[in-house]
Amino acid sequence: MRYIKDEEFIRGDCPMTKEEVRILSIAKLEIGDGDTLLDVGAGTGSISIQMCKCAAKGRIIAIEKEDKALKVLKQNKAKFKTDNLEIIEGDASELDLKESFNGIFIGGSKGSIDKIIKIYAKKLKKDGIMVLNFITINNLYKALETLKEINFETECIEVGVSRMKGKSYMMLSNNPIFIVTGKLMEV
Repeated sequence: MRYIKDEEFIRGDCPMTKEEVRILSIAKLEIGDGDTLLDVGAGTGSISIQMCKCAAKGRIIAIEKEDKALKVLKQNKAKFKTDNLEIIEGDASELDLKESFNGIFIGGSKGSIDKIIKIYAKKLKKDGIMVLNFITINNLYKALETLKEINFETECIEVGVSRMKGKSYMMLSNNPIFIVTGKLMEV
């Protein structure tokens, strides 16, 4: 499996899950070749596109509501020739998807993280995995409490990545990111 580098994506003016965080998040999803996967708050599509490459025989759905992100997401879909990617325009907290998923990634929630978790947790197949990324501690806390409330076993890691810049080998850091993995506990 080849992971896609940040500079390969069309970026525009949209937030994007950075390469190292993307790789870890994808790994936490434990994707199989024929899986059905969901990316909520897809942005540029960096997670969705990488999901498509990992589940080449699967089906991936990306939900995005921002116009500028949708434009870039569609451009990346075409660039990477991901025919197994379906883009749904809209607010994830207001959609009623009929599918069930092996894995769900939540990268954007527009302030509705608890509602989105509760809606999409019901869409996970048995042994399905939900992976969520956060920059803010407030959203992290809301997500962990919501997952606990609906009987999910959780893991949380914080990832800090610094990259070398210039001839002096100065390290510049990206924002630290919290990666949460959730699985429904056996009852």
